[in-house]
Amino acid sequence: MLSPPTEATRLAALRWLAELRVAGIPRVRVLFGHHPGYADLTPAQYAEGLAWLRRMGMVTTAGRPVVDITDSEAGDGVMPASVPAVRWSPAAEEARRAVGAAGEQALLGLLREGGVPHVRHVAAESDAYGYDIAAALSASERAHIEVKSTADPTRLVIHLTRHEYEVMARDERWCLAAVLVGGDGSAVNVATVDRVWIHSAVPVDQARRGRWESVRLEVPAHALVSGLATESCRLLPDGLLPQCQVWTCQPAPPVLA
Repeated sequence: MLSPPTEATRLAALRWLAELRVAGIPRVRVLFGHHPGYADLTPAQYAEGLAWLRRMGMVTTAGRPVVDITDSEAGDGVMPASVPAVRWSPAAEEARRAVGAAGEQALLGLLREGGVPHVRHVAAESDAYGYDIAAALSASERAHIEVKSTADPTRLVIHLTRHEYEVMARDERWCLAAVLVGGDGSAVNVATVDRVWIHSAVPVDQARRGRWESVRLEVPAHALVSGLATESCRLLPDGLLPQCQVWTCQPAPPVLA
């Protein structure tokens, strides 16, 4: 299995993805080698960041990024050290929402193209469900899919609401699908986040008068499984789902006859 990128490799990869949006590889390499704001990493670390992106298929042979990270996903990884990173802005929020919507639409398309007979985009109706997509192969093979989308191939960070978590806790059909969104809005990778890990990772309320309402989770490799599956069924064959080897997902378990 491929090992996850080091923090330096991840940081370098994020900077490559940001700068390749506006310049080619030779110019970006010069920028990294001469701008003091990028001097916290060595040329070898920048080279490894680009090599990792190429191994993952995140940069084309022409040097164009396959994914289009938003400013909020880039965070401190893209901005030079001399420039304060903006944590929130209307433009960044709109870009984040666009990535989220693209991930949901991409997964809806994959389910419908894969022949799943009953697919319903419940998030378009209400946020009260606690998941985004209801899908069913039959009366007994149903899934309630919460979709978390990102354009960052170097790590998977999700934000989970208290309502989504509580629905997960009481609904055995609930599953969390992570979708890596490409620059054209398509799904580059789909993986399922382990429910047991989610339960172990969320905070514990410390007092009756205080409770968490939203949590940010950085999902480790051991909590990710390639493909889309609930505890009781696999909605689509793995061959119909994109599975670029990012986030260092675990292989999908075999289907028992």
